[in-house]
Amino acid sequence: MKEKIRKYINDNKEELFKTIQEVVRIKSVVGNEQEMQAYMKKKYEELNLIVHEVEPNYEKVSSHEAFIDSGIPFENRRNIIGIYKGKKMGKSLTINGHVDVVSPEPLANWTRDPWGGDIIGNKLYGRGSADMKAGLISNWFALKALIDLGYPIAGDVQLHSVIEEEAGGGGGTLACLEEGFLTDGYISTEPHNLNMTISHAGIMYFRVHVIGRTAHAGLAHEGINAISKMMKIFNALDKLNDLRANNVKFELYEKGSGQSVHLNLGVLNAGDWVSTVPGKATLEGRIGFIPGETRHDIKQLVHNTIMKAVEGDEWMDKNPPMLEWFGWSTDPWYQNPEDPFVKLFQETAEDVMNRKVDIIGRASGNDARFTQYYGKQGLCFGPVGENMHGPDECVHLDSVVEVTNVLANYVINWSESATILNEKKCKTYMKNA
Repeated sequence: MKEKIRKYINDNKEELFKTIQEVVRIKSVVGNEQEMQAYMKKKYEELNLIVHEVEPNYEKVSSHEAFIDSGIPFENRRNIIGIYKGKKMGKSLTINGHVDVVSPEPLANWTRDPWGGDIIGNKLYGRGSADMKAGLISNWFALKALIDLGYPIAGDVQLHSVIEEEAGGGGGTLACLEEGFLTDGYISTEPHNLNMTISHAGIMYFRVHVIGRTAHAGLAHEGINAISKMMKIFNALDKLNDLRANNVKFELYEKGSGQSVHLNLGVLNAGDWVSTVPGKATLEGRIGFIPGETRHDIKQLVHNTIMKAVEGDEWMDKNPPMLEWFGWSTDPWYQNPEDPFVKLFQETAEDVMNRKVDIIGRASGNDARFTQYYGKQGLCFGPVGENMHGPDECVHLDSVVEVTNVLANYVINWSESATILNEKKCKTYMKNA
């Protein structure tokens, strides 16, 4: 069957590539995903899947401990789920992908049309080409291959096309899981360079406000410059980033991202007129943390760093900085690499691609983290991509073909894994006997 699958995908890869081009040309920036979801609904219907539309229920999903509020209303924004009903009582599987993409701005930095889907050699360019419309379409095409080949898949397969992963996933994957769309295993085809990702760092966003005192620039000595006060905090947090980068290590993140944790100071706003002493400043940051560290500990660390930075400052003693936490707030995710779900996927991928597949972690987040709240196994495996969230984002098409091959084979292997595992146990028993 492996050779039949490979032949089918190779013979029909132009359809695979053309479909990726079509979805890249749909401008599905976070919050505006419905044109893309209408397209995905049609593709699932072409396979005669049972299609469900899931509009997130804010009251229901917002009570979950893993919920992140994107601030974007859920009305008329839907997740699309296509379900293939298995022929036997085999293991069920979810293959997940998100349709939302980040803005391509500033457009002047691109050398290709971010919505063009241009193919140059082995690369398909465009916003979302790698993150993660290629993976989303690989999911669909892998199942299409098995259906067109007439293979009787033993277990149910769910294709999830979800919204707002880029904004935390609360209205997307989490909403689907909360509505009961759960299976025995979960795969997200984020662009992970044909590696298996089984863990990612915890992530939290924070905001620091500092108050100064405005004055005319000609009387600046009478004012208190909020930028100057904020720089004490900026420098302290920057040093904390260096300290943690050198001392906080998690092997999987070192392998997958090159550094385990980051404290990124991403936004600084201050002042409103060049001839006025700025009376306020706001700094926004993102901090990552590893398994074993808790959200409570990280919040305390950031708070203590800020307060120590302003110790002895008479103005700051009377007007202390205000720290608030917003947006992303996720625990680290870690999937046991010895779990049969992971081991079988690694065996399948290595057999299909005829090469070693590394198990890694990432310092960035993804929707696979939600599986830990439901007692389900999960992993990420996706194509090779470049410049995600940057100009000239692209995906390597040969890697998309490989991902599609692996997924189709794994659907078979996982759905029949109870039989496979029993056969292995039997062979081991007979050998030992």
